[in-house]
Amino acid sequence: MPFLVALLALSAGAWVRGQLLYWLGRVPTDQALRRTHPTIGWRKRVHDWLADGGADAGIAAIRRWGLVAVPVCYVTIGFQSMVQAAAGILRITWWKYALAQVPGALAWGTIYSTIGFVWWKATLAAAAGSPWGIAVIVALVATAVAVVVLARRRHGDRPARAEDRPMSGEAPRDRDATLR
Repeated sequence: MPFLVALLALSAGAWVRGQLLYWLGRVPTDQALRRTHPTIGWRKRVHDWLADGGADAGIAAIRRWGLVAVPVCYVTIGFQSMVQAAAGILRITWWKYALAQVPGALAWGTIYSTIGFVWWKATLAAAAGSPWGIAVIVALVATAVAVVVLARRRHGDRPARAEDRPMSGEAPRDRDATLR
């Protein structure tokens, strides 16, 4: 694949991902906080998370640095999603946000179309060419699967939250009914 095509495709993908996070931050947050007031279950927890500022680090960065935080976040790990969702939560004007994304998306595309994927490909090729490398890859995949399985089991074994438990004299609630 020619370099320019890879650069543009990766940059466009980064820009679209940023737009998705922006709109996921903007529309559901606005709708959820304005139109709903759940009192129990997972919906209440999500509503409380939104109301209490689940993206506070991103909001603080935008308030401190302004729109400069948007392109800078593209060269960070973990902080990117918070800033992009925070831009939506703060209802930054769409066209200003979209323009602020361009240099960051281009930087992200440049990193991944040059050293990013080259490093990843070289690491996998080196590992796959050696029995020890294959063993490490298998161990990493097995560890990841084990962590997910254990986390799901632990989540299923948790005691019910106080707001999910029935009040004294009340019939137990059907947990699936709160999901509808």
